[in-house]
Amino acid sequence: MDKKILIGAVVAVIAIVAIAAIALGGTGTSKHAPNELVACVAAHGEEPEYGFDPMHGWGYHDSGTEPLIQSTLLKRDANNTFVNDLATNYTANDNFTEYVVDIRGDVKFTDGSKLTAGDVAFSYNKSKELGEGADLSSLKEVKADGDTKVIFTLEKPDSTFVNKLTDVGIVPEKGYDADNYGKNPIGSGPYKLAQWDKGQQFILEINDDYYGEKPYFTKITNLFLDPDAAFAAVKNGDVDIAEVPVAYANETINGFHMEYFDSIDVRGISLPTQMNTGNVSEDNVTIGNNVTGDPAIREALNVGVNRTKLLEGALNGFGNVSYTGVANQLAWSFEAPFTDGDVDKAKQILAEAGWNDTNGDGIVEKNGTPAKFTVYYNAKASERQAIAVAVAEQAKEIGIDIEAVGGSWDDIDPNKYSQGVVWGFGSADPIELEHQYDSRVACTGYDNPEALNDSAVDAGIDAAKAQALDASYSTGSGVAQSATSHYPFLWVGTVDYTYFVNDTLDISNSTHLIYPHGGDIWGNIYDWKRIEK
Repeated sequence: MDKKILIGAVVAVIAIVAIAAIALGGTGTSKHAPNELVACVAAHGEEPEYGFDPMHGWGYHDSGTEPLIQSTLLKRDANNTFVNDLATNYTANDNFTEYVVDIRGDVKFTDGSKLTAGDVAFSYNKSKELGEGADLSSLKEVKADGDTKVIFTLEKPDSTFVNKLTDVGIVPEKGYDADNYGKNPIGSGPYKLAQWDKGQQFILEINDDYYGEKPYFTKITNLFLDPDAAFAAVKNGDVDIAEVPVAYANETINGFHMEYFDSIDVRGISLPTQMNTGNVSEDNVTIGNNVTGDPAIREALNVGVNRTKLLEGALNGFGNVSYTGVANQLAWSFEAPFTDGDVDKAKQILAEAGWNDTNGDGIVEKNGTPAKFTVYYNAKASERQAIAVAVAEQAKEIGIDIEAVGGSWDDIDPNKYSQGVVWGFGSADPIELEHQYDSRVACTGYDNPEALNDSAVDAGIDAAKAQALDASYSTGSGVAQSATSHYPFLWVGTVDYTYFVNDTLDISNSTHLIYPHGGDIWGNIYDWKRIEK
């Protein structure tokens, strides 16, 4: 789940577009060198609040995205298989409570100092302490054994922990300052930060001492623009690549082509599973809803909403239907036990549970309570707004009154456990199931906001984590199926990531990585190059 923080006012956005147009020639006549790249690929996301510091979450967005400036122990390839980065080998003990990772001995930070196992241990321990990036809740401690061996000790068995070896960018222990590192990061990745104009852009330059294969592009300038300004920058020829909302994806721009990628980034509306009995969370947020707390309401919505029709409208057709919240690309996916778009069946489900329209207003009631609740969405995310509005329109056909309300996350947070919320999920790490459904983390931050409470689901999560990773996928699939039977979410579909790409730029479609929540456009930057038109 993401808490968007969009940086820069409209005036700043307009200014930077103008600056970029002047600096780069504007109107499609960019003057930068062939091995220099100008991008705007954070239109969906946010400028990092604390700068480029992995300890504060830089480079992590649900599935260990490419941090560019720092190295990680492992990476993923186009087949979603783990490959070595800093690591040369890793092993786990039989019950998955200890992982030993051997690392390269020839890596230097950009300040010339040697990267050692001590820096890896420090980075993971600090990341766990701050708790702003990877989920390291099962980690007890990390210790260095000499310069090239790292020992991870866990609190409990967790075969999913290998995923965390992709998630944390390594920083130097010596001189690390959590307040200032992000502004002047020292790393060992393929690039180093040359300039950061907060609210406007960052500029990266190639790290000549990088130990791996160096990317073709020696300089990357990434602009922070809102979607409209990003689209304008494409039309002016001021960028080589820009991410745009799906609303723009069918546009045609001379000199550019559209690239779009399937993702595992799924959208769904949480439906509180508990009745409102006065319970509140640790941070005093109300839990439960007396409409969605009735399972018939949740089932009727899942059966009655036509997801295909919804995606064609809300996502302009750039997405794939999801009934389960588990993308088809993932090993623990499964077929939903129901189909959708059946309004008559949805009405039957409601009637059999005692929900009837007694006053002729089109909305069913039960014991004097009308079937009415609110669905909140992040007003900055156009696709979430479109989903909320479309669901509200379709829900009326089956007699349920949903009010779609946009706002900031500050507006949503007080209502996240008692009303519906349009969420985004999507990770190649099966630990996602714990965050979505485990009762032991329910209503903690953004975990299990629907307050699902099923001991069999909890036990299944523990069983999966105690198995070898490949074997755990089947167990994880069973967990997801069991949870889905309660209809705790109205899952809608996965979203495509859409980019306008200059015809001279090859972003290597054949090697692009699986796109988690938040995307990972930089994941295969090593394969990008400039080509002739």
